[in-house]
Amino acid sequence: MWKKMYHYFQLNRDEFLKHYHKRSNIESTNAAIKRKFGETLKSKNRIAQENELLAKIIAYNLTVVIHEMYENGVNPEFLSGRI
Repeated sequence: MWKKMYHYFQLNRDEFLKHYHKRSNIESTNAAIKRKFGETLKSKNRIAQENELLAKIIAYNLTVVIHEMYENGVNPEFLSGRI
């Protein structure tokens, strides 16, 4: 399998790197969430753990939006009044 992927990489470098870059972005985001909110989940049952993880992801996304607002002048448009 390793040989097969190596040859694929050699013959289709751009396609390979496009997919690999997605993976590196995901791993970077996971590492950032763990650094900011901790590596462990405190909840005991599966549903509570899933909810805790989703809450961490939402909290992380909010910190990214707030950072972009103050550091780079991004003005996000939310769905206020459109319900």
